[in-house]
Amino acid sequence: MSLLPSSSTETEESKCLARAVSRVLADEPALEAVTVNRVERTISVATLGKADVPRLTQKISETIEQAEAEAERIACGLISGDGDCTGCSVPLDAREKQAVSIKQEGPLTTIARITCPTAPRFWRWKSIPWPRVVQRDVEFIEHEEHLDEWKGQLVAAGLCGVFGLAGYFLGTSQLATWSFVLAYLAGGWYTTQEVWEKLRDREIDVHFLMIAVAIGAASIGAWEEGTTLLFLFSLSGGLEHFALGRTHREINSLFKEAPKVAIVLGANGQESEVAVERLRTGMRLLVKPGAQFPADAEIVKGQTASDESNLTGEATPVDKTVGDTVLAGTINLWGAVEVIVLRAAKESALQKIIHLIKEAQQQKAPSQRFTDRFSTIYTYVVLGLSFGMFFVWWLVLKEAPFTSQGNVKSAFYHAMTLLVVASPCALVLSIPSAVLAAIAWGARHGILFRGGAAVEKLAGVNTVALDKTGTLTTGELRVEKVESFPPGREREIAQLAYSLERLSTHPLARAITRHGKQRQLEVIEFEHFESVTGAGLETRRAGRICRLGKRDWLADGECLTVIEKVPPTEAGFSEVWLTEGDLVGRIVLRDDIRPQARQVIEELREQGLKSIVLTGDRKAAAEHLKDELDLDDVRAELKPEQKVAAIRELVEQGQKVAMIGDGVNDAPSLAVADVGVAMGARGADAALEQAEVVLMHDRLENFLAAFRLSQRARRVIRQNLVISLGTVVVLVTFAMLGKIPLTLGVVGHEGSTVIVVMNSLRLLLGGKAKQTTPSAKAA
Repeated sequence: MSLLPSSSTETEESKCLARAVSRVLADEPALEAVTVNRVERTISVATLGKADVPRLTQKISETIEQAEAEAERIACGLISGDGDCTGCSVPLDAREKQAVSIKQEGPLTTIARITCPTAPRFWRWKSIPWPRVVQRDVEFIEHEEHLDEWKGQLVAAGLCGVFGLAGYFLGTSQLATWSFVLAYLAGGWYTTQEVWEKLRDREIDVHFLMIAVAIGAASIGAWEEGTTLLFLFSLSGGLEHFALGRTHREINSLFKEAPKVAIVLGANGQESEVAVERLRTGMRLLVKPGAQFPADAEIVKGQTASDESNLTGEATPVDKTVGDTVLAGTINLWGAVEVIVLRAAKESALQKIIHLIKEAQQQKAPSQRFTDRFSTIYTYVVLGLSFGMFFVWWLVLKEAPFTSQGNVKSAFYHAMTLLVVASPCALVLSIPSAVLAAIAWGARHGILFRGGAAVEKLAGVNTVALDKTGTLTTGELRVEKVESFPPGREREIAQLAYSLERLSTHPLARAITRHGKQRQLEVIEFEHFESVTGAGLETRRAGRICRLGKRDWLADGECLTVIEKVPPTEAGFSEVWLTEGDLVGRIVLRDDIRPQARQVIEELREQGLKSIVLTGDRKAAAEHLKDELDLDDVRAELKPEQKVAAIRELVEQGQKVAMIGDGVNDAPSLAVADVGVAMGARGADAALEQAEVVLMHDRLENFLAAFRLSQRARRVIRQNLVISLGTVVVLVTFAMLGKIPLTLGVVGHEGSTVIVVMNSLRLLLGGKAKQTTPSAKAA
């Protein structure tokens, strides 16, 4: 583990688990010690005297979660599980050792406050699980290992069927009974394991009901019915796992082949292989043809094309040259290029996608949360109803309690039939199977839903609010031309602008920087640098003031006459002015309207959706955009808080609003909209955090695909609910009247379950995300 010195910043210290825990010990007098088991991934907390243990354990969990989230993977052995504090290169300093002690015992590391030797005898220990931020990857891997479980379940179902048929044809012999016993063992093997796990947690579900009915059938000699139940139940279970396993594979295939190593170029050009998780910002890498880009990076030498289909669902290669950004996990198709790492591998676009997908699988839709609660209560109701009806059939209707005679079935037989047909198997699976299939289809086509709630809510949207820059326009400005007044000093203007803007991340700055790199302009060093909020940049060189920024800010003094003679740029263009002494010039940039934007707006209107643009751009540019795209409404020159007010106004008017944006300034609007939609893996982290739907690679047309998918998913969910509830109502009615045999009840119950799952699976088999073609006007 790597402990940082006490002079480190708060953020740096939080990467060290020992120091993070020591701060909690200092703040919480009732907390005495924390033990970390780095192998079993558990935590134990010691308290003394009266203490709010739930609060303290929650605080420790949050501390460890924060430390893990902020730490580099190799920074702390306790967090990664790769080591302890023994071999720390920067151990606790003298001041820190006066406050806490660190004790190592095998895989256990105990961080405790300094106290009297007898105090530990009175400590009360409580074990808590490792925070989910660390567990998530482990759980996902464990879940992936169960994707092929359906194969064993289908084999067990087949054996159950074979032994059951053998028992049926053997008649009433002792051999027939043993054959039925083997059928029970095969058919109930997996179900019994699930029942046992639930019972240990003091829970019961439909699996318990099925096993109870099967045992009950055997107890009254109805081996054929019990075997039929177990055969169909295990068969449907195998088919369900097959369907859901296919859904998970659709998701896992997105990132299971993520790059593991990278070729790092040293100062003298030597090559060395480094694990991807050790990459840091600023490292220079060599990426050969056919290899994956190991991290989000910028090309600094060479040119190539990138296959980004695993992130976007679009197989068309994307040309890349000096100054362009490449994304981790995408494939370098034909050119050897050198790149500079922009961010650590765990912060890459690919890792954002993985995080969002895992998060989506854990978040349930509102209707699913309702059915989960309902199914638990319903299971107890079914048990109570079956138990009560047993006495009705026995004591009121005078049927034999346990022994059936010919075609006259016993009260117990009728009760078991009712128990089977009323079980909510299909209902429980009706929503999660559809939601997971929708999430998987979307992920394969560049659409990420952050949970089932987003899938359901998007279908109800009737108004779409859009940001302009980066949403309806490409967001990737390009330098259209460089002008100097008088002409002839254009290269000097470009060189000064490049030198000033190369450290900025503003879209205008990125375009100017890319222009400078592509023309291999030299960097000019300045003596002073100052950013003037809302205006531009000011610096000095050789006693002269150099300014870069807005026209109005620079239009004073000797420059005023020159600038006034130059007309403003046309709508659709942006300008940046630069002055230094007698040097005056401007850089004209263009942000193109997306070729697909007009057709997307037209299709939104065809779907009955109203389109409104909320932009901070000037009114002339906004009106130009409205005319170009035939928008329903445009509101210009809006600050972030004014965008939020506009969204709230629409919501108060009864509109269901989806807000599409990509920048930090769009994050508040995404949060207040009914559904927030972020543009792509390049979108700002703030926007991604607030969004419920993410459109990869800035493909605006994928919003239409997401909207249609959510509508299809909602239809499938409704169909599943009708099938599951309708089947239960019909079968329960006949069972209450005693007019349905157990075998037919089993077939109806399990048949509805399989139909529901297969109906959900249709969402995986839908057509590709519709690709729009650019209209002549938009182009």
